[in-house]
Amino acid sequence: MYIEMLIIAVVVFYIFIVNKKINTSGMFGSNSKLTNILKEKDYDFLLIAKYGDRVYDPNEVFMKRVRNGVLVTVILVFLFLSQLSYLTVIIALVIGYLVFKSQYLSLRRWYKQHLNYIDSLLPYYLKTLEVLIHHYTVPVALAKSVDDAPEVFKPGLKRMLARIESGDSSIDPYMDFAKEYPVRDSMRMMRLLYRLGLGEQEKKHQQLVSFSKSVSNLQAKAREMKYQARLGTMERKTLIMMVVTGAGSLLLLLISIFILVSTV
Repeated sequence: MYIEMLIIAVVVFYIFIVNKKINTSGMFGSNSKLTNILKEKDYDFLLIAKYGDRVYDPNEVFMKRVRNGVLVTVILVFLFLSQLSYLTVIIALVIGYLVFKSQYLSLRRWYKQHLNYIDSLLPYYLKTLEVLIHHYTVPVALAKSVDDAPEVFKPGLKRMLARIESGDSSIDPYMDFAKEYPVRDSMRMMRLLYRLGLGEQEKKHQQLVSFSKSVSNLQAKAREMKYQARLGTMERKTLIMMVVTGAGSLLLLLISIFILVSTV
């Protein structure tokens, strides 16, 4: 009964697709509701952080994840056709979901391993921006900084600039950029940058000094985290070396005792 129902459902679904009664691009497109529900909030950031925006289009990669998950689920269901039940369907769905989530989990692991490096990109970029702000307004400085900005920030900077140039003078473009790139102190620094852009010319120097101090503090934190990470790595290597040496010495001692006992 289950087999017949499944075959009928697949055939009907295929006929609807062929006759364009079902719009698959609408179901699985980059702006579909399905995409908005399944897509993780930080997925674009993680993908661009690892590969850059010139290598992969986040929407295309995400839709491949969806298709792979659906494909694995369908294949497993067909493999279990002779023993189809609610349990086998649930197992197929769970495995398909794990296949879908596997790339995101891999990106999360990579991000945690490179967290200090990624967090250090913002203060050094802001330092470059600070130099430009001495000579230009904030929007102009942002536009001139895009080419030399880290790859991970370029897509967000371009979107933020497009909104600012279109006449959006609110803080929203800056805050949306900070939400898109959830690195250390990004929200606070974007607020400072927005206020710096609003400041009057006679107050610009004072605000720029405050902005510069904040950037320097961020750089100091980044260096401190970098040194702590190195120290932690050295401590782990030292501990592993001590454990291996101790275990080797103990093993040699046990072998010596065993040989000595066997010869007596």
